Amino acid sequence: MSKFSSDFLLGAATAAHQVEGNNIHSDCWAQENMPHSTYKERSGLACDHYHRYEEDILLLKEAGLNAYRFSIEWARIQPEEGVFDTHEIEHYRRVIRFCRQNGIEPVVTLFHFSSPVWLIRKGGWEADTVVEDFRNYVRYVIEALGSELSYICTINEANMGLQVAAIARRYTMMAKKAAEASGRGGEVQMGLNMQAMLENMKLQAMENAEIFGTPKPNCFNLGGSEHSDLLTMQCHLAAKEVIKSLYPEIKVGLTLSLHDLQPINGGEDRTNTVWEEEFTHYLPYIKDDDFLGVQNYTRTLVGPEEDLPVPDGAERTQMGYEYYPQALEHVIRTVAKDFKGDLIVTENGVSCDDDARRVNFISLATDGVRSCMEDGIPVKGYFYWSLLDNFEWQMGYRMRFGLISVDRETMERSPKESLYLLGSMMK
Repeated sequence: MSKFSSDFLLGAATAAHQVEGNNIHSDCWAQENMPHSTYKERSGLACDHYHRYEEDILLLKEAGLNAYRFSIEWARIQPEEGVFDTHEIEHYRRVIRFCRQNGIEPVVTLFHFSSPVWLIRKGGWEADTVVEDFRNYVRYVIEALGSELSYICTINEANMGLQVAAIARRYTMMAKKAAEASGRGGEVQMGLNMQAMLENMKLQAMENAEIFGTPKPNCFNLGGSEHSDLLTMQCHLAAKEVIKSLYPEIKVGLTLSLHDLQPINGGEDRTNTVWEEEFTHYLPYIKDDDFLGVQNYTRTLVGPEEDLPVPDGAERTQMGYEYYPQALEHVIRTVAKDFKGDLIVTENGVSCDDDARRVNFISLATDGVRSCMEDGIPVKGYFYWSLLDNFEWQMGYRMRFGLISVDRETMERSPKESLYLLGSMMK
């Protein structure tokens, strides 16, 4: 069963807003608590990982894993513009040190979708000021914690803004019945409730204006323009500059949401266009990074005019994606044609209640990783998404990706067989 050597980063990932609970200063918290929210549930206490991180990290360790990818929450660190919370930075120091004390490599993400409300009031991810604001946040974090870190992801799924915007445009064009009949799934790798977003648009605009000062807030998770996409890259470069100036030995990269794009019936030209938007246009900004975080969950069948539905009879996950663990290997091989640095699989997983299907998914996906490594592709780590059954953004707690289940009433943790399977892959 062993597939990976001891220097390979083998672990699981989480995001602060999805697991910590009570992230009250973030735009996502504000969105989910609106009277006409598009969120099916509120995050609330989430998995209470903020208080239970020791228990969760020990479960990860006891299963045989050696790495944990988690995010630092900007809205906790900087709840108001110009105000940094020393209590919160010390909390993350304790998390990092607990990882180290238990032989777990902490891989930190500085931004994972949720922003401080004050940032959105300033124009959010469409405002040029976001670059300096992000630089200041990163400098504060790295000055405090940089000496304890070896790997940093600056921005999670930096291409998510363009992906969400594209999905929103397509969805708006479809009638509700046509959308339901199309069988589309897996178009974007985060939990979105597009139907509610359209139905509640007018009421939400009024509530947005009250909370964010504008009816159309430029939140990272609501989609963006080419300008915000450029600003995101500038934020990444600014963060990397800060990190390297303070601790040049830290390995820095970002992560991208990447689909296994498979052309069907003459879809080759459109596949190239989609891949350019999803990946290759970022190469000038990331070519000198220490690593690239590859995040993949499924494949997309690309026709000459549009993406095609999930094939009839194909197995689907709770998210509506096609169950297709082979996609990860295909994406790694495609990425490696153009990005010549190290690759880390920073997210790969499946939402389902049948853990036997998760076991199978992990087995096949990691077979693909191993095959890539045997062919000389420098894959340095694999992080399953997610360590815990957590808050899947607008879709709430119904989508269960976790290696560990969490009782919503008691917060009791129950490790699944998939956790131990993944841990057994380390030599």
